[in-house]
Amino acid sequence: MVRAGQAQPIQAFIQEYEQEASMKVDTTASGVILIVDDIPANLGVLFDFLADTGFQVLIAEDGESALQTAEYASPDLILLDVLMPEIDGFETCRRLKLNYATQDIPVIFMTALTETIDKVKGLNLGAVDYITKPLQHEEVLARVKLHLNLRNLTKQLQAQNLQLEQEVVERKRIEADLRHHTAELAEWKNRYEAIIQASGQILFDWNSQTHEVTYGGNLTAILGYSPEEMAGGLDRWVTLIHPEDRSRFHAEIDRVIVTKQPFHQEFQVARQDGTYITVESKGYFFADSDGQASQMAGFIVDISDRKRHEEALRETSQMLQALIQASPLAIVVLDPEGRVQVWNPAAQEIFDWSESEVLGEILPIVPAAKQGEFRAFRQRVFQGESFTGVEVSRQKRDGSFLELNLSAAPLRNAQGEVTGVIAMLLDVTAKKQLESQALRAQRMESIGTLASGIAHDLNNLLTPILSSAQLLLMPTKLPEAKKQQLLKTMEASTKRAAALVKQVLLFARGVEGKRITLQMSHLITEIRQITQETFPRWIEVEVEVDPNLWMVSGDTTQLHQALLNLCVNARDAMPNGGILKIAATNIWLDEEYAQLNIDAKVGPYVLITVTDTGTGIPPAIIDRVFEPFFTTKEVGQGTGLGLSTVVGIVKGHGGFVQVQSRVGQGTEFKLYLPIAQTYDLKPDATEYDELKAGHGEVVLVVDDEEAICEVTKTSLEYYGYKVLTAKDGVEAIAIYVRHQSEINVVLVDMMMPSMDGPTTIRTLQKINPQVKIIGVSGLISHCPMTEFANSNNVKSFLPKPYTSEELLQNLRVVLTTY
Repeated sequence: MVRAGQAQPIQAFIQEYEQEASMKVDTTASGVILIVDDIPANLGVLFDFLADTGFQVLIAEDGESALQTAEYASPDLILLDVLMPEIDGFETCRRLKLNYATQDIPVIFMTALTETIDKVKGLNLGAVDYITKPLQHEEVLARVKLHLNLRNLTKQLQAQNLQLEQEVVERKRIEADLRHHTAELAEWKNRYEAIIQASGQILFDWNSQTHEVTYGGNLTAILGYSPEEMAGGLDRWVTLIHPEDRSRFHAEIDRVIVTKQPFHQEFQVARQDGTYITVESKGYFFADSDGQASQMAGFIVDISDRKRHEEALRETSQMLQALIQASPLAIVVLDPEGRVQVWNPAAQEIFDWSESEVLGEILPIVPAAKQGEFRAFRQRVFQGESFTGVEVSRQKRDGSFLELNLSAAPLRNAQGEVTGVIAMLLDVTAKKQLESQALRAQRMESIGTLASGIAHDLNNLLTPILSSAQLLLMPTKLPEAKKQQLLKTMEASTKRAAALVKQVLLFARGVEGKRITLQMSHLITEIRQITQETFPRWIEVEVEVDPNLWMVSGDTTQLHQALLNLCVNARDAMPNGGILKIAATNIWLDEEYAQLNIDAKVGPYVLITVTDTGTGIPPAIIDRVFEPFFTTKEVGQGTGLGLSTVVGIVKGHGGFVQVQSRVGQGTEFKLYLPIAQTYDLKPDATEYDELKAGHGEVVLVVDDEEAICEVTKTSLEYYGYKVLTAKDGVEAIAIYVRHQSEINVVLVDMMMPSMDGPTTIRTLQKINPQVKIIGVSGLISHCPMTEFANSNNVKSFLPKPYTSEELLQNLRVVLTTY
């Protein structure tokens, strides 16, 4: 403990004080006093005196420390020296009074100053008193006790004021609540009386001991009797109950009298006019003022309309159930998890799963490849969409696929929430097959009409090939330049002939139903080529296509057929020659146009126009030209399916067809095709700046045509490959077994005797699963054998006839990529 007059650094004094103060903290002390003075001796003397007097004392050596200590310790009184370095007592006092946490702490200044002006300044800053140095302990003690007492009295008064304010607030709240509850009670009473009148109910109060009954509510409106006419207690009420229901009513009354449980029953009662209505009655016992549960209060409701509605709903439900059971459509209902809730007999017949096998299970008819499509459809229906006439592919129990026409809609509960999906499926597999056959037959008819032109063009192409070959075989030596010219002529004629054959095969054997995003300008170019090569020379073909033509989503073969049908009709309409014009442009159909054309919808279309300068169509028959089997041609000249096929194809693509014609001036057909919403992106093909020569790799060439084997071998050996040849699959397998470690790639023709290409490929893959195979075929790329090649890990496919460049590029890709 530091005593007065002792000299030591102030920091040491404070440390010693903090140690002693920490041991002297007493929550029962008469008060906490903070002494602020920059002189250690003054602090020590005053600290000892006040501590001995019974106070808890805190000290601070400067203004900053005083501000911090006062904020966290909250002393009851502060003795503050005026003269201090850095922050004097006046500034410290000012800051204390600005701080909400310390502004109420009494401050007594300690100072040697005697000027009145200084005292006034201190009091204006918020100090409560002054003690003049040198300090007199009795004076200090008296002033401290005085201001602590004032402080305590002030706190008590503030507490009492606060309590009084809280009591006043609480009293006002209670009064407000009372007024609110009184008003609310009155409102509820009025509302209850209004509800009783508006509810259409009869209210009753029944004494189970005396059987007295009082009525309220809508007794007269429902039964036609006044309360006075219903006097007579329970016996009077029983007289109104239908004789068939009285025994049930008495049994229920006996039960509730014994058990004191609620009453609930539906029965028929007679109205004053003698008619019967069905009512529902509910009653509940409640304790009277004596605590006896002998009173029952309840209500009676006329439920005749509800009963009629329930009966009508039951009949409707039975009718719907009968329709579902008898429907030729497969009807399926799914819950939100995709589990089957309804599976009618047609669904069982179509898909071969019984109802007991699928109810409560995940829908089994969706193949793995269609799961994404199925989930997307289901999600959109659960979002509130409906679908009609969507073509989908699903599978039967035996794994075979069906083509179906799907319509689906959401099922909703009373709150309008979607709780399930109902789907109706029509099996159109046979119909699609018939349509495909009809389209194929019509295509063959179109090819038949072009046959003479095709034969003419092929003969024109074969003539220079044959003549050039004969010239090259002559014993007379031709100049080298002439030989090269003849060879180029043969190559060009061969390519043109191959292109013509591919177009005919593609059109004759194309596969319908495969939609891709395509550019119609390419299709129109093909149509122009085939018409120019097969139509009479006196028919001029013109093409005008927008260079920025939009893309459409369509079946290449079907659209090819539609355009060719129109071109053939145009040719037949110009027996003496004329102009056939094919044009394509972008067009936006607005709402006004859509309203005037029933098949049109607002949005972007690609418009294809086929115009001729022929004989035209008479007005009397122009409305019939799209009818199936309607034709103006002579017997044997056509089936009458050409234009009906065009309409079917275009409508199948979401578009529509229009025709305009003037006799003697020509006809114009307009095909409107909606544009594709997305585009198929195909990776760029590998570019080759030059042919890549081989480096001694061994190629096994398998083909039953000896000439093809020989030419292919010569070409490959010229470019640095080693070649083995086989005339069929059997010989190829034998050679591969002997030279498996040497052979790098196998070139296999798909159509061969003894063992065809697919069998040869499967056998080679069994011998070596890593074998590299290139398939070769003279058929179009959609035939079954080439589709087999594309789906059985065949690395590449090469259509005949192929050039040396195409052969070498395919070899290089297979050898370097796989």
